[in-house]
Amino acid sequence: MSFDYPGRIKRLQEAMHDSGVDVILLSVGADLPYFIGYEAMPSERLTVLVIPGAGEPVLFVPELEAPRVAGDLVEVRSWGETEDPVGLAAAVVPDPTRVAVGDHMWSVFLTRFQEVWTDTGWTPASKITRRLRIRKDPAEIEMLRAAAHGVDRVMARIPEEVPFGGRTEIEVARHLSELTIEEGHDVAEFAIVASGANGASPHHQTGDWVIGEGDLVVCDFGGRWGGYFSDSTRTFVVGDPSPQQFEVHAAVLEANRAGRAAVAPGVACEEIDRAAREVITEAGFGGYFIHRTGHGIGLEVHEHPYLVTGNDEKLEPGMTFSVEPGIYLPDRLGVRIEDIVVCTKAGIESLNESPRGLVSVA
Repeated sequence: MSFDYPGRIKRLQEAMHDSGVDVILLSVGADLPYFIGYEAMPSERLTVLVIPGAGEPVLFVPELEAPRVAGDLVEVRSWGETEDPVGLAAAVVPDPTRVAVGDHMWSVFLTRFQEVWTDTGWTPASKITRRLRIRKDPAEIEMLRAAAHGVDRVMARIPEEVPFGGRTEIEVARHLSELTIEEGHDVAEFAIVASGANGASPHHQTGDWVIGEGDLVVCDFGGRWGGYFSDSTRTFVVGDPSPQQFEVHAAVLEANRAGRAAVAPGVACEEIDRAAREVITEAGFGGYFIHRTGHGIGLEVHEHPYLVTGNDEKLEPGMTFSVEPGIYLPDRLGVRIEDIVVCTKAGIESLNESPRGLVSVA
C-alpha cells in the first residue's frame, strides 16, 4: 500500500504558513511515519525530521540507524557518535520565530533545542498535524478495514478454540495475541482479559487470576496491520449468564447500537457520547459508565477525535474512531462492547462486524 507522502508534506507546509510556524520538529511518535513512512527508534540517540515552512525537509538519524531509512523521499543526514545532532538540525532554520514540536519528542532533546533557539515561541505540532491526520484517505481506511476484519476473525474463533474456564487471564491473553498474528497482523500490540470482578477495571492489568465458571470476561485486544491499529472488545460469559449479567450486557449492547446510529457528518463528537450514555443512564447504570464513548484510531491506537462530553468538534467523512460504551460494577463485573467505525458521506461504516451478543464459552 502506497501513500502520498509528498502531498502530505505539502499540505503540512501550507498549514504551517497559516499557523505562523517556521519549522516543525518530528521525532518518535506517529507523525514521523505519517509524513515520510519512517518510524524512529525510541532511544537516547536523536532522530528528528526538520520540516521548514518553505524548502525541503531533512531527516537527521544516528549513523548506525541510517541503513534503516529506505527510499529517497527526503534528504537524510546521519550524525556520528561525537557530533551534536541538535546543533546540526537547528542549523537548517537558523533563527525561527515559532517552532512546532512533535508531541512525543523526549524532553532531553526539546530542552536542548530551546537552549539553541532562545528567542523562539514553541507550540505542540499536533495543533497542526492532527487536522491532517484526523481524516483518513482511502488507503488508510483500507488498512484499518483489514485490521478490523482480522480481529473479527479472531473473535469468531474464540468460542471453539479458546478455552476460558480454569485458565489464567494471561494464558487467554497470550492465546488471543497468537491468533491475532495468525489472522494477518504484523504485531499483536495489546490484549486485556478481565474476568469476574476484574472486569470492573476498564484498563485492567491482565494477570494470573484464574477464570471461573459463571465469570463475565471482557476481551479487549488489537494489533498493527501495515502500521494501522485494530482495537475491538467483546464480553463473554463462562457457562450461562445470570439475570444481572444479561441485563448489564443488554444495556451496553443497546448503547453501542445507539452510539453507532448517531454517527453522521456534521454531528458533534459529544453527541455520539450522549447517545450512548443516555441509554445506559435510562437503564439505571449511568454512574457506572466511567469513560468516554470513543477515541480516534489510525497510526496510533488512541488519537483524535475523542467522543466525549465537551468536544463539539463535528464529524467529517474519513474520520475513524471507536464506539465503546461500558458498565463497570465495582467488585462484581464489567461489560464493554467496542467497534471501530468510519464516518462516511452516507453516515457510517462499521469496520468490526463480529457478533456483539453475549457469547457463552467453555
